[in-house]
Amino acid sequence: MYRALIRPLLYLLPAETAHHLAFGCLRLLAVIPGALPLMRRLFHGRNELSRVHALGLDFPNPIGLAAGFDKDAIGYEALGAMGFGFVEVGTLTGQPQPGNPTPRLFRLPKDRALVNRMGFNNRGSADAVARLQRPHQTIVGVNIGKTKVVPEDDAIGDYVASARRVGPLADYVVVNVSSPNTPGLRDLQATEKLRPLLSAVREALNEVSPARRVPLLVKIAPDLADEDVDAVADLALDLGLDGIIATNTTIGRGGLASSADEVERCGAGGLSGPPVRERSMEVLQRLRAKVGDRLVLISVGGIETAEQAWERIEAGATLVQVYTAFIYEGPWLPSRLAKGVGELAQQR
Repeated sequence: MYRALIRPLLYLLPAETAHHLAFGCLRLLAVIPGALPLMRRLFHGRNELSRVHALGLDFPNPIGLAAGFDKDAIGYEALGAMGFGFVEVGTLTGQPQPGNPTPRLFRLPKDRALVNRMGFNNRGSADAVARLQRPHQTIVGVNIGKTKVVPEDDAIGDYVASARRVGPLADYVVVNVSSPNTPGLRDLQATEKLRPLLSAVREALNEVSPARRVPLLVKIAPDLADEDVDAVADLALDLGLDGIIATNTTIGRGGLASSADEVERCGAGGLSGPPVRERSMEVLQRLRAKVGDRLVLISVGGIETAEQAWERIEAGATLVQVYTAFIYEGPWLPSRLAKGVGELAQQR
């Protein structure tokens, strides 16, 4: 029904408007008494085959929702009830910010892809604290990034402020240095800048959560050169990070089925979906070769089917995330992927 009826109607609206409408409807549904337990029974079922233990947590399945969908931690419990094994909220910044001017989210249907230049639009990490404090069943990761107006010299303090606020409430924390939509952000992926940043965030998490080690991960871009991927892997091991998320969106535009005019109308921004699939797999394989099973690897980028999710797991991912496919396939996607991965695991 989603693909035949709901999606065509949503696609009559601008992409960001459709997102807000669909997400708003989900949140309204979730406040109906008894709706969340019913959704969990409907979407999660009793699939015990795909449970995963990682980062000191018991995931009901390895299929997560990537950061960017629930930017302000306002609907993660409803999304978790919809079948996701975990939900990553954010990106949250140290200060509230409106993001880039609209329009800033575009569809490329021929490629089943999206282009976004949202620019970390969010209410700020302090605003999310009250919602993260609510009792919930969903495993929630919190993705933090740099406020646009904060100069690079002050970036560490900006990240640390967010880490101190959300660390005690997050099941894991992700340092995002890989979005292409905040000027200069990707420069922080250079190891000489990344080392002091990650060290400071780790120290902050230890201070605000002394009784529980909050897992810390870093999210990297697919556009990193291979030697830089290796350097980040070595750094993550050296600092004792808990994992790496690979990968974010790409600034590349190669190999698209969409016309040059269609792509040009989207303008600048990060491209997500199937066009990034091959590179995301390459980065995953490279990371696995460097870190083995010493770090948790979360693979994201172009995953649409259970077979593709399982392929990432076989290549070394402990968990996977989706985003663009959720937009194209609708609410049954996470439970379908989880069930399919469980069946493939049983056949192994």
